[in-house]
Amino acid sequence: MKYVDEFRDPDTARKLVQQIQRLTNSIMAQRAEAGNTRPLQLMEFCGGHTHTIFRYGIEQLLPNAIELVHGPGCPVCVLPRGRVDDAVALASRPEVIFTTFGDAMRVPGSKKSLLQAKADGADIRMVYSPLDALKLAKENPEREVIFFALGFETTMPSTALTLLQAERQGITNFSLFCNHITTVPTIEAILGDPDMILDGFLAPGHVSMVIGEAPFQFVAEEFHKPLVITGFEPLDILQSLTMVLMQIHDGRTEVENQYKRVVQKQGNSPGQQAIKTVFEIRDFFELRGLGSVDHSGVRIRDAYARFDAERKFPVAGLTVTDPAGCQCGEVLKGLIRPWQCRQFGEQCIPQTPMGALMVSSEGACAAYYQYSDVQALKIKRHEGSGGKERAFT
Repeated sequence: MKYVDEFRDPDTARKLVQQIQRLTNSIMAQRAEAGNTRPLQLMEFCGGHTHTIFRYGIEQLLPNAIELVHGPGCPVCVLPRGRVDDAVALASRPEVIFTTFGDAMRVPGSKKSLLQAKADGADIRMVYSPLDALKLAKENPEREVIFFALGFETTMPSTALTLLQAERQGITNFSLFCNHITTVPTIEAILGDPDMILDGFLAPGHVSMVIGEAPFQFVAEEFHKPLVITGFEPLDILQSLTMVLMQIHDGRTEVENQYKRVVQKQGNSPGQQAIKTVFEIRDFFELRGLGSVDHSGVRIRDAYARFDAERKFPVAGLTVTDPAGCQCGEVLKGLIRPWQCRQFGEQCIPQTPMGALMVSSEGACAAYYQYSDVQALKIKRHEGSGGKERAFT
């Protein structure tokens, strides 16, 4: 395929849906013979996949025996409130220009968001890359420019390379508030949760572009779950679901790469090297909804401590619980759907979010709110009905 419309071809989609139906029927028949009638639960880890699924109505095309579980692969969504409070505190210092991606602006802390802090007078600026923040540092030598470093391995190389450029150019008024997190320990935390029952994974394509295929082998080898690295177009999702189902049908548990046009087996070596040069693994890091997860985050190495905002300035680093009634943690773990949260469409809406899942462009709650009939889902919640969300526009 050469053009994007080929990844959205209706005829190909219909053929894939038919294949998914046949595989599902066969799998469920096999399971019924063993006395297992539980629906197949497949997790798409990445928030980008979640939005593709809802934007194109993919879930509505699938058999009722397939339930898609929306995972925590949204770095803004797993950002705990305490780290937002730390970001606000840093941004409120008079000598600081605080820079951030736009989707982190409205994530609520325990007292305010970065957007509210900006309204209160803090110098907070939205940027499109860490290089934009470095440019601001060059233009404002009398101010400290802090970049709010967020994201899984997808965005780590650009952050690391920007820091190395700052070192080469002798820029001393630039630093990072590092909140980068790692994918593999996050998946391990999900699979290790006794409440989670999953039959297979759609793995994040952009993360895999950096780290390659090998880091996901533990899913197949230790947890015996099929995993398919997946692209972001509708046919990517449908083909990957077909590949996962074929593994289940055949009794295989392997790591397969559907996104070969982008993801190489070994990943991106220069990107990996930049990450290793600048960052080291933290012993533990708090993730919203998952708690403290061992080795789930990175920090700046001692050799580059002068670029670490947490070492330049005091940071409280407190753990702050979610507000009463907010069920972001349960949604992030896939234990409930966004519409089942008591606050969805009530106190928690995009204009006044209670949690990060309603803020981020990759958040599952934002996807449900944008693409579904919210009133119908609220009625469904109040009635206590289950099953698939068929109340879509």
